[in-house]
Amino acid sequence: MAMSMSKEKWWTVQQGPGPIVATAIHDGHDLRFEVAEAMKLPDLDRLREEDPFTGQAIVDIPNHVIAHRSRFEFDLNRGGDSAVYSTPEQAWGLDIWHQPPERNLIDRSLEIHSAYYRMLGAMLDGIAADHERFVVIDVHSYNHRRDGADGAPTDPAKAPDINIGTFSMPRDEWAFLMNPLIEAMRGFDFNGRQLDVRENIAFQGKGEQTRFIHDRYPGQGCAIALEFKKFFMDEWSGQPDPLELDAMRRLITFTAETCERLLR
Repeated sequence: MAMSMSKEKWWTVQQGPGPIVATAIHDGHDLRFEVAEAMKLPDLDRLREEDPFTGQAIVDIPNHVIAHRSRFEFDLNRGGDSAVYSTPEQAWGLDIWHQPPERNLIDRSLEIHSAYYRMLGAMLDGIAADHERFVVIDVHSYNHRRDGADGAPTDPAKAPDINIGTFSMPRDEWAFLMNPLIEAMRGFDFNGRQLDVRENIAFQGKGEQTRFIHDRYPGQGCAIALEFKKFFMDEWSGQPDPLELDAMRRLITFTAETCERLLR
């Protein structure tokens, strides 16, 4: 199908040296016009379920991809059969559309979803050709104040500061990297404190992107789903804490450097 390219920016891709890639596929908030017109969900409610500022956290990694489209246009971390949220049950109970989205709108969204995976595959094919092993740090964030701005946060026992998801990873095969990496992240000086970093607690890393990477590059590509709890912002107003964002950026750089050292 033909599609107008005018005034649309799907994602930013930066390529440089090294075997480490960082992605922020839920950073985006943009919608193309026809989706914005069809959408009933208020802007701030949509922002609450996106992952703002994750793109800012990865910009110092020479190889990185930052998505600019909202997950409510198409979710890059879901397969094509569920990448467009058609019902509230697919989207945290949210009432998204004025009317159920028409098939041609869904198809146009899925075209861009497919284009992303063609782009990612081509990018990673190049990295795989140059490096015996490589790592993709798949950066996300998650809410922990779902009972409202004044409600109690999620019990910290169930909500680590950073959740590492490894569901689709052949974990034993990558233990040489993952075990020391998690310990290193726990020891990082995050504005004078150490973060609670745990594996498969709030999320298990069952997203489409990590599955795609592990299936396409068995034994060569390690995709790490990294979820920051939204301690770095007010998830109800959308306002960030600049000092916490700066520390996030330094932590991601430290994580990438640690991965590269462990690969060597």
